[in-house]
Amino acid sequence: MLYCQKKDAYVSARFRMVEDQIVSRGISDAATLRAMRTVPRHLFVLPENEKEAYNDSPLPIGYDQTISQPFIVAYMTELSRPAKGKKALEVGTGSGYQAAVLAEIVDTVYTVEIVPELAWEATARLKILEYQNIVTKYGDGYKGWPEHAPFDIIIVTAAADHMAEPLKEQLAEDGRLVMPVGDPAKVQQLILLTKKKGKITETVLEPVRFVPL
Repeated sequence: MLYCQKKDAYVSARFRMVEDQIVSRGISDAATLRAMRTVPRHLFVLPENEKEAYNDSPLPIGYDQTISQPFIVAYMTELSRPAKGKKALEVGTGSGYQAAVLAEIVDTVYTVEIVPELAWEATARLKILEYQNIVTKYGDGYKGWPEHAPFDIIIVTAAADHMAEPLKEQLAEDGRLVMPVGDPAKVQQLILLTKKKGKITETVLEPVRFVPL
């Protein structure tokens, strides 16, 4: 991203966000922290919420959708073990923030959004910010993006009552899939799937609250 931090009035707020909300809660992956300090979160929220962008909370982005709490974005990113040379799939583009964080680290991010207005807005926003390694798509992310599979990283930023089988099938060897699973109307559990020698292992992590997939 070629975004110029010299013209960014929120640099200090973003660095405080990382220290106070993310590092203090145990996130230590250097690449994740660097990405969270870099991506201008205030450009991914509604204009009327710009001054709240670095608060410790999710925010509405329109169409009954939200941008996740900064800690959750950092936590899911760290869990995915992002690195250069990896290819990621994000399900639930929203405003494009999680995709931008991943794109600061991995080679390519493919991201799918089912709300057409959000898909178009995120595509335009990411283009303005000059992210050249993010590919957006309007569609049903439950089905993944088989044309570009397998993926080293799959992050799902919306909840379903079961793990999406198409996503499991599109996970690469040594890949990691992070997804909230449970009743979309209630609290869900964050699930981590890892694939090793063709075998998928499931780990149940923290309780979370996401909008429905």
